[in-house]
Parts: sequence; C-alpha cells; structure tokens
Amino acid sequence: MMVWLAGLPVLVAVCAGAVLLVRRKGRAVLTLFAGLNGVLLVGALVVLVMALQAGEASAAVAQSPAPAANWAALLGAAISVAGSSIGAAIAVAYTGAAALAALSERPELFGRAMVIVGLAEGIAIYGLIVAVILLGKA
Repeated sequence: MMVWLAGLPVLVAVCAGAVLLVRRKGRAVLTLFAGLNGVLLVGALVVLVMALQAGEASAAVAQSPAPAANWAALLGAAISVAGSSIGAAIAVAYTGAAALAALSERPELFGRAMVIVGLAEGIAIYGLIVAVILLGKA
C-alpha cells in the first residue's frame, strides 16, 4: 500500500510532463508514446504467457487475527464511506442543480461550475481515504 502512495506523485508528474510534451512537440511525441505502449503490450503478453505455462503454486496459509479483534476498525471504515458518500450525494445534488441553472443563463461559467461540483465530490474521496487508513490499521 505504501508503494502505491509513494508512487502516486511520480505518476502525476509523469502525466503532467506527458501533457506538456504533447502540447509542445505534437505528433512526434504521440508516435513515441504509441511505440512505448506497444513495448508495454508485448511485455505484458510475455508475462501472461509465462504465467499460463507455469506449474502449480502453493502458498502458505497466513494466520489471521481473530475476527472480533478488528471489528471496530471495519465498522469505522464502513461508517466513513457511507457517511461521506451520502454527504457527497447531497452536496452534488445541490451544487449540480445550481450549476445547471447558472449555465442556462451564462454558458461561459462552465469551468467554474464544474470546479464547485468537483469540490463537492471530493467529500466522498476523503471518506475513502479515511477508510483505507482505518483498514490499514486493522
């Protein structure tokens, strides 16, 4: 889990760099990205063929903690996801309706209206982050 969290800023930086390169260089960079995509596809196919040809694997059964030991963390994760999702749904309903009303009068407000709706949707993402943290502690 920590590897994904540590790699996320790198992924965002790579995506931002790719967008800048495409805007500056244009078609040449798109050809380069298509070539890299082909190389990754061939690599994935090689890994798939190797996995299909491998024999049986056996795994050791890990001892799991008693189910009663982490019930509070699981309940907290469920409450955080449910509460944040309901809150985000209510916020998006109100902001979405207001955004559509504003866009019907002034269409040039599209970008600002979508930012506000996106901020309301961020409430659900915060609940998911809290749930992941709680599940990591369980």
